[in-house]
Amino acid sequence: MIWKNNSLSIVLFLITVVLIGAMFLTGWQVYDRELAEHGRLAIGAADYLTSGHFLSTMFENWESEFLEKAAYVVFTAFLIQRGSAESRDPDEPQDQDNDAPGSNPASPWPVRSGKLVRWLYSYSLGIVLVLIFVGTILLHLTSSREKANMEAELHGQPQVGYWEHLGEAEFWFESFQKWQSEFMSTGALVVLSIFLRFRGSPESKSVSAPHSETGKETESRNRNRAIVTAVACSALL
Repeated sequence: MIWKNNSLSIVLFLITVVLIGAMFLTGWQVYDRELAEHGRLAIGAADYLTSGHFLSTMFENWESEFLEKAAYVVFTAFLIQRGSAESRDPDEPQDQDNDAPGSNPASPWPVRSGKLVRWLYSYSLGIVLVLIFVGTILLHLTSSREKANMEAELHGQPQVGYWEHLGEAEFWFESFQKWQSEFMSTGALVVLSIFLRFRGSPESKSVSAPHSETGKETESRNRNRAIVTAVACSALL
């Protein structure tokens, strides 16, 4: 039952752990080779795990991922792409969640709390994603500065502080090269889902849905309309 109900998250996080391990092993080899080229001794696994060389690369990727996810959650609440499975339908009335206190006993506890708590909860997904992005960019800054100082030491150059490193083109180059790819791939998914399908995926419209139909719920809406129409016809007969 646990696997059936959580298989998607389990598989995704297992793949994440495996890939972080592979990144660690290959990065360790690369860094030891770099140290050897400068006449330095190789470092141990624990030292590399906490090194700027490893953490900077990891956090700059996390930073870009959470920026893209936060932007996507916020943008799809306000912006439209007609025909895309990733967009809400501009021609359909949007059902607003009924977050009135006591409206549903099974609702999450913030819905049954005060207005401020309910308001924060109503935007909590975007808020948390933004906070994680801010946290990862700070971790990227810290580890990237450590990496820069390690490289400076190898080349006999002076160390840099946080503010100095924040103003370095290298730090922002590390970020921008990831950010642009995230927004490009998301934009491609938004547009490709207009014309292409993947049977069984909630990220795809139904195979028979016209290209002009917008949103993931078009099939269920059409089915509901058909049921309503059939009931109405039966009543008339």
